[in-house]
Amino acid sequence: MTTVNRETRETRVRVIVGKESDATSVDTSVPFLDHMLVTFARYAGVSLVVEARGDLKHHIVEDVAICVGKAVAAFAPATAQRYGDRTVPMDDALVHCAVDIGGRPFYKGPLPSTLYDHWMRTFTDNASATVHLRVLRGRDRHHVVEAAFKALGLALRDAMRESGSVFSTKGAAIVSGAE
Repeated sequence: MTTVNRETRETRVRVIVGKESDATSVDTSVPFLDHMLVTFARYAGVSLVVEARGDLKHHIVEDVAICVGKAVAAFAPATAQRYGDRTVPMDDALVHCAVDIGGRPFYKGPLPSTLYDHWMRTFTDNASATVHLRVLRGRDRHHVVEAAFKALGLALRDAMRESGSVFSTKGAAIVSGAE
């Protein structure tokens, strides 16, 4: 289980990522974000507890993405499969997501919602992951964004699966120094 807390003048966020058998509970005061996070957790095969409050929807969405990204990065086993790749159809939407949780942050989208595209970019940076999202089809923004969270979750489920060894020709990376 991994816990990340973030408190600023604008927001107060607590995120816990755990095993799928643990309970998931999300309360951010942003109903669509709550729905996306519950969906993400279900498809990623993890439990997720999120408690967030803040002054503006944008600040809440961004700071939750920071905390979820950091928690996922800390929760992933060092000997994870590392890569995941999934395509999800949802009504009119068809979204593909490819993920590498190998420690190099890079995001390529976009999603048809600037707020949730920003969530994906912020999550990616803080998870130190590479995430490529391709919207192959879709007119309904809700369906496209939800399919993206599902595809990300499924791709992460695969990437975080235990492999038994470090999945890199370089071996384990050890990083030291001040932040």
